[in-house]
Amino acid sequence: MNNSSLLGPWIRRFLIEYLVGERNLAINTQRSYRDMLMLLLPYLAAKVNKRIDRLTVDDLSAQMVRLFLTHMEEQRHCTVSTRNQRLGGIHALARFIGEHAPEYVDWWAQIHLIPVKRTSRPEISYLSRQEMDALLAASDVNTAQGQREHALLLFMFNSGARASEAAQLKIGDVDWHTRSVSIVGKGNRHRRCPLWKSTLDALRSQSEGRAADAPVFLNRFHQTMTRSGIHALVKRCAIRAAANAPSLAGKNVHPHVIRHTTASLLLQAGVDINTIRGWLGHVSLETTNIYAEINLETKARALATCEVEGSAEGQKQWRDQPDLLTFLRTL
Repeated sequence: MNNSSLLGPWIRRFLIEYLVGERNLAINTQRSYRDMLMLLLPYLAAKVNKRIDRLTVDDLSAQMVRLFLTHMEEQRHCTVSTRNQRLGGIHALARFIGEHAPEYVDWWAQIHLIPVKRTSRPEISYLSRQEMDALLAASDVNTAQGQREHALLLFMFNSGARASEAAQLKIGDVDWHTRSVSIVGKGNRHRRCPLWKSTLDALRSQSEGRAADAPVFLNRFHQTMTRSGIHALVKRCAIRAAANAPSLAGKNVHPHVIRHTTASLLLQAGVDINTIRGWLGHVSLETTNIYAEINLETKARALATCEVEGSAEGQKQWRDQPDLLTFLRTL
């Protein structure tokens, strides 16, 4: 067995050369690939009765990949979207190996033929302006902890930042003169967002006396907030806010819901979709268009502009037009 047939060295190259070197993917995306491999390799080793370090590329056959995906759905009870995400990682690994080793081109083609499953688009949840106001008012700003909570929630609502983006925000990223902030998003892509004066004041209160490279948001132990810490904070505030906004009790409020809320309220305010795309840091406009599709208020306004005034009486109906079929045949 030569080293080029072993799967382990290929995986190491894939993680270092492709994910980091070529794609420069965000750390959370890299962890997603890692998690996929940590599930796949033990499963594959057990199926072919080998140690993980002795697995070969040929052991990862298309049939084995299909069995692994079935195992993910039936034994681990993963959703179809999770199953497709794992398959996407396997497709990327197979493509990397096939592009660097011509002898595995046919193997790569077989893996590539495994299709993703169709899945319904998950419903996007967002808050009304009244619910968002209640969430912002849920913290006692007379306490240091309440001030930290309020500053974080206000910043996330203002900027539409993801939890990871808020966690890694540095004091030096805030431009106090232009009232804007530079946010590092997925793939290390930078975007700049304007800030309200209230947001700027809240961030200043959290930043005074600290260095420019220090994180803006700290927890109660004065340590950098983590994504999980931000998730827990948002949920705590949502539970308190439900006392003044009962509709929140039936919603799963998390940081991404605040991001969805920012996009939806910008859309309702008449901000064009391309500006919202830049505001949120979406690479594709198709991602931002989701908000236009689910926003009922915007749909209602669009429908109102198309409404036909007056009665339909006296107007010629389609069924009364004898030349309709003739017209359709000309299309």
